[in-house]
Amino acid sequence: MEHRVTVLVNFYRRVESERMQGIPILNPALSVQALGFRLADEEDAVAEGVLITPWFMSLVRLPLDVQDHAGRVGRKRVLAFGNERFDFIGAHDPAVGFHEACALFSPMADFRDQDQARETAQAVLDQLRPPPPAPAPVAEAMPARRAFFLARGAGART
Repeated sequence: MEHRVTVLVNFYRRVESERMQGIPILNPALSVQALGFRLADEEDAVAEGVLITPWFMSLVRLPLDVQDHAGRVGRKRVLAFGNERFDFIGAHDPAVGFHEACALFSPMADFRDQDQARETAQAVLDQLRPPPPAPAPVAEAMPARRAFFLARGAGART
């Protein structure tokens, strides 16, 4: 999974340096970063997380294997991400393969720096992926001899 996320980040870094320079929606205080990618809870082998770029922030679903676009580029699908459902749009690049994105912010002009963008992305992930319930505390079992004496003593007092 780490390799696939690195490929995704490197692709968007190339887009930034080769295609986005001089475009007014590019926030120069930001850089491309992937945050919180982990396996989705489904049968498909898909990693999910947030992609931050100087021009957008999106939820991303990235198959672990490079996939052909198969006519899915630009198509919308409603998919689960954490405990919610969102419209994801298909995208494709030969280096990355097919992946799907759901825009959170675009453009990114309101973000003053990378820390603020990262904190926002993490807050989104925290809302969508609530922590699992804490395990119930386990009562410490009382040794049998101790229980025998305590029960016997309690019965003798009444």
